[in-house]
Amino acid sequence: VKLSTGEPGGHNFLQPELIAALVKRVNGTIVECNTAYGGKRADTESHLKAAADHGFTAIAPVEIMDARGESELPVKGGRHLDRDIVGRGFLDYDFTIILSHFKGHAMGGFGGAIKNMSIGIASARGKAWIHSAGTTTDPDRIWSQLPAQDDFLESMAEAAKAVADHCGQRILYISVANNLSVDCDCDSSPEDPRMGDIGILASLDPVALDRACTDLVRASDDPGKIHLIERIDSRHGMHTLDWAEALGMGSQRYELVTLDYPAIAQETHANP
Repeated sequence: VKLSTGEPGGHNFLQPELIAALVKRVNGTIVECNTAYGGKRADTESHLKAAADHGFTAIAPVEIMDARGESELPVKGGRHLDRDIVGRGFLDYDFTIILSHFKGHAMGGFGGAIKNMSIGIASARGKAWIHSAGTTTDPDRIWSQLPAQDDFLESMAEAAKAVADHCGQRILYISVANNLSVDCDCDSSPEDPRMGDIGILASLDPVALDRACTDLVRASDDPGKIHLIERIDSRHGMHTLDWAEALGMGSQRYELVTLDYPAIAQETHANP
């Protein structure tokens, strides 16, 4: 179960009590990779402490996938990347749930399924590779080698496509659109959300899922949505989906099926 453990100091990440039943139902291991920007999750020991402090180790085993090194996945049809550098532990799993907290992101405009499976599954060196659009794997050189914005967004899509290709049909995507800050959970001092929660969405198509989340933000009658929309559009965030769709990763056209919660609860109770 790939999620963000949340940078210490932040508070908008998915809470363990919200996701515990799902993780236990699938006998899941929570997986993450170390960060490339410093902070308190840049090494395995500190990262595991953060995961424990945030309550994740209490609900499931937690693996930092690049603690044992890294592996490369081929990128097919990429403009910037020819490979995606992921935590080696990722190759040990027979099924992946991309469990994302949908919210804003300082560089990508928004963070959803594609961001979670690209930068999130990349090792620290792999994160540098994506952020630099394939010009360096040195985390210390990320900020001096930032590419054109669209090149970065396209690199995220390319890395995500490599993960999707590796998994084949052994992957699904769930996004929780709550605590809708303009900032990512990798931020130790994120801005407080200015709009209300939207809900939980799931799909076998990460492009459709990310598009549906952004569409629901735009369609909301909450006046606070303007802040998140501004963050998405000022970073040209929708281009990530355009490029992912062009790569054949999925479609931005979708059907939104609303599930009635009381009916789901009754079915779950009847079929534990």
